[in-house]
Amino acid sequence: MELPALLSASLATNAFKSDVRAFATQASAPRIKLARHAPPVKILRLIAQILDSQPDLAVEEISVDARSGCSDFAGVVDVHTAEAVHRFEFTWCCRWRAEQEGWKDYFGFPDQIRAAREYDFRCFAEWKSVEANQPSLRRQVSLAR
Repeated sequence: MELPALLSASLATNAFKSDVRAFATQASAPRIKLARHAPPVKILRLIAQILDSQPDLAVEEISVDARSGCSDFAGVVDVHTAEAVHRFEFTWCCRWRAEQEGWKDYFGFPDQIRAAREYDFRCFAEWKSVEANQPSLRRQVSLAR
């Protein structure tokens, strides 16, 4: 994953960057708020997408409300800066990416493993900025690890 390079290039706050590094080692990361449990690798892919697609945002914290499936991870993320809350609807799906690439596994199914390995966070089938007029997810409690 290119996360260290994305963190370095990002305008995210040092406190958020520190929490991302902590989250990657399964340590406490209070600036990464989850509405429910999600596999850490999927949260890290989401963070990589935020940093890659929005490098000019001075991210202070994120609040994630998403559901994780076998081949997908979909929901909404609120990206908090000092000035505003930026909301994105997203769907990360390695099956979709495998289908886009025409990759098949031994059994003829979309090669999700290869797609996830080779494309990592670049498997977002949907990444859409939406109005943050809904109640902020900021009030969600960080899940204990």
